[in-house]
Amino acid sequence: MKRKKNSEKYRSKFEERLSARLLKLGFKYEPYKIDYKVPETKHKYTPDFVRGKLIYELKGRFTAQDRKKMKLLVEQHPEFDFVMVFQNPNIKINKNSKTTYADWCNKNNIQWLSYKEIDV
Repeated sequence: MKRKKNSEKYRSKFEERLSARLLKLGFKYEPYKIDYKVPETKHKYTPDFVRGKLIYELKGRFTAQDRKKMKLLVEQHPEFDFVMVFQNPNIKINKNSKTTYADWCNKNNIQWLSYKEIDV
């Protein structure tokens, strides 16, 4: 199922809102796709914002599918520095969990930021 874009250029209002800050810092928006494999299948990942080998992936909602994908990308592409940028890093990964988005990233050695930490 294809996601409907919220604007002409960005996939979400959150990405659109932060784009001015990140573009001023030298990031490019979705400049290319990166191959990654889910066991026995191939997929393509389009990073949100890129500056050199630094990739910022912006998330308002961080689903189980997103978490699996990011874990695979980090494992399969050590040449990149992936950083999750959360709208709210204190949201629980599901309603029955005590684990927040930030906790999950820490446990899986994935860098993360709150969008409030991005300065221009």
